[in-house]
Amino acid sequence: MSKPLNNPAGPPPPEERDVAVIAAEAAARASKPAAVEVRGLRVTLGGLPILRGVDLRVPSGELVALIGPNGSGKTTLLRAILGLEKPSEGSIRLFGHDQLSTALPRVGYVPQRLNLERSFILTVREFLCLGLSGTRHWFWRSNRSNDAMIRSSLAEIGVEALWEKPLATLSGGQLQRVMIAFSLLRNPDLLLLDEPTAGVDVHGEETFYDLIAGIQRRRRLTAILVSHDLSMVYRHASWVYALNGVVCCEGHPEHIMNAESLKQAYGIHVSPYHHHHDHGHDHGHDHGHDHGQDHGHGHDQGHAAEGDKGLRHAE
Repeated sequence: MSKPLNNPAGPPPPEERDVAVIAAEAAARASKPAAVEVRGLRVTLGGLPILRGVDLRVPSGELVALIGPNGSGKTTLLRAILGLEKPSEGSIRLFGHDQLSTALPRVGYVPQRLNLERSFILTVREFLCLGLSGTRHWFWRSNRSNDAMIRSSLAEIGVEALWEKPLATLSGGQLQRVMIAFSLLRNPDLLLLDEPTAGVDVHGEETFYDLIAGIQRRRRLTAILVSHDLSMVYRHASWVYALNGVVCCEGHPEHIMNAESLKQAYGIHVSPYHHHHDHGHDHGHDHGHDHGQDHGHGHDQGHAAEGDKGLRHAE
């Protein structure tokens, strides 16, 4: 009689399975062409090191979120990608180009908030004309083809009725929608959004993020989104980078939205609120990658942003 097979170990332990899944995920993401590649990026402002060796890779077609406390370098990273901040070390490649000026026409940008004087006289139509090539010196004139393009862009955002409204009279939410329309006028391949719900009332934020995610999917854009709204990150992002001067950790939202990962970025014991929304996408796995380098030594480390949504201090 043959002896039973000797297999006392059974299936591999969870740690080994995690390593295998993480390796498979990394290979799958690495196989996609990169829209953005950042390597060893260091930026110093006013003598203070803001970014201290950031590595980041965003495959084409993904919506990637940047989270972290105020002062952690999120806006500085976007500005460096746009060529507005000069790195002291490191490299940035957009769509495979080392020269950012070559790729920047393919990039749209939505800043945190545009503060306008009430005396600012441009209408929404005139302001959007500034974003079209060939119209900057006669933006006040109406042109049938340009007007059709602008109306289409406003309609996609749901604010076509604001067409002739003075820009300075818009609410915070209306102005941010117009800024998104402006960023889309030249049909970018990459969209950078720096806390796009700044100035939007709390009740409108969820709808606003749903709008952004819908545009990203329809247009098949690559998007990098800075947000303090962790419930939005969980619902819509395909990958998350937690930043605090360096990339503290990265991974699928299910992996990052836990107390230990958030502590790496925010420097305090925090825990995510549980939510009951349907996911806007299928994350697939709950694994990510922890980065051991240089955690929590920035000048702003140890302070969570007061406006961070979806976070609470652990008791």
